Amino acid sequence: MQIQTPDWVKHAVFYQIFPDRFAKTKHPHKRLLKDTRWEDWHEMPTLQGYKGGDLWGVMEQLDYLQDLGINAVYFTPIFQSASNHRYHTHDYYQVDPMLGGNGAFRELLEAAHERDIKVVLDGVFNHSSRGFFFFHDVLENGPHSPWVDWFKIEGWPLSAYDGNFPANYEGWDGNRALPVFNHENPEVREYIMEIAEYWIKFGVDGWRLDVPFEIKAQGFWQEFRDRVKAINPEAYIVGEVWGDSREWLDGTQFDGVMNYLFAAPTIAFAAGDRVDIDQVKDRSYHPYPPLFAPEYAEKIQQLLEFYPWDIQLTQLNLLASHDTARLISIAGGDKKSVQLATLLLLTYPGAPSIYYGDEVGLPGKLDPDSRRGFPMEAHWERDVLDYHKQLIALRHQYPALRTGDYKVLFAEGTVYVFARTLGDQEIIVAVNVGTAPAEDVRVEAALKSKPSKLLYGTAEVSWSVEGESKLQLNLPSRSGCILG
Repeated sequence: MQIQTPDWVKHAVFYQIFPDRFAKTKHPHKRLLKDTRWEDWHEMPTLQGYKGGDLWGVMEQLDYLQDLGINAVYFTPIFQSASNHRYHTHDYYQVDPMLGGNGAFRELLEAAHERDIKVVLDGVFNHSSRGFFFFHDVLENGPHSPWVDWFKIEGWPLSAYDGNFPANYEGWDGNRALPVFNHENPEVREYIMEIAEYWIKFGVDGWRLDVPFEIKAQGFWQEFRDRVKAINPEAYIVGEVWGDSREWLDGTQFDGVMNYLFAAPTIAFAAGDRVDIDQVKDRSYHPYPPLFAPEYAEKIQQLLEFYPWDIQLTQLNLLASHDTARLISIAGGDKKSVQLATLLLLTYPGAPSIYYGDEVGLPGKLDPDSRRGFPMEAHWERDVLDYHKQLIALRHQYPALRTGDYKVLFAEGTVYVFARTLGDQEIIVAVNVGTAPAEDVRVEAALKSKPSKLLYGTAEVSWSVEGESKLQLNLPSRSGCILG
């Protein structure tokens, strides 16, 4: 079977936005509520409070995103909900009025598309919320509700709010706030398919699927793909699967997954023993223990062999998200670890994803701290923003960094060197994660050309010809470079 994935994703640089925390419109008359109900934007976030970010605010920041080099945005949920993260969906057809409603989203989508910025939405289709109308009807009418077979009811009466009594229905991860859909019910299945179709017809460019591995109904995700792609063959379908995803990446279901299998070894290599274990120890990915270059190379090679190449090119690669601590906090505040990991991210096959604020050095430990308000410009780390812009620009400039082959050339000690090759274009990336300079690194590189122009970073570069071309590098400590 020939696997087909969306071509635009192979050339995308994503920006992940948590809508309540990225930007608040400068025109407060547009808001449903005024500032009196919001938490202070720059104070530590809480699990239940709102800061008042909205879609008009995002629209006002599109020039900033375009200047950064972003050409795709992934929004965590935007539908009506009684939670700041909006994973507790009330109404799948209504953008939350606090974000501006369907009208603001329509304006934002059109403005983004005018700038050739794609928009991907978060679909929470495993479970709804207690406030979802159909479940609320069950709470009101018990076994007489016409929607009773839409959920996994275990007994009566239901206890949706009082933890002193059994819930008597299945909630995701044991959480009674998140009643799980009965996906074996054809009506539920059709309902979800129609939601997916509605928003693709509305103009969105794809779906990120929340905990899709929980939905085990036969053929569900195959039908989801068929129906979405029938409307827009270039729609992107990306699943939140943290581990080996071969089961879903066979070409009949998802185009990619959130690639935590890239994030974990990359952080373990770039940050090493600086990783703050308290920020990662209970997570289902493992950016520890520290890796040296040979071990990192082995894990990357294994990952590159997991999936077909067309799938590799549409993986959503990331270093942090709303479900993790921020990278700078995982790395114990070490800025070089972030810079090295970001270099590896933006030169790897697949679509890189920047978590809002990471590009200006925003810290944050585990949820809710990792979901802070985007900082004022006076608090930006300018050097962090500069290297993000530089690396993103290089990725856009050189097709080899997007779709070229990936070949490890050298992996010894703390030094890792690889080549990205596409036709006659050859790019070499070298990283030294060690605290000592790496001198006289000799790399066997049977390349057609000899990349010697330093596109990024600092290094001494020379070539010698002894049968085959040999690249000689002197790399400063904790540094990386790109040659083209």
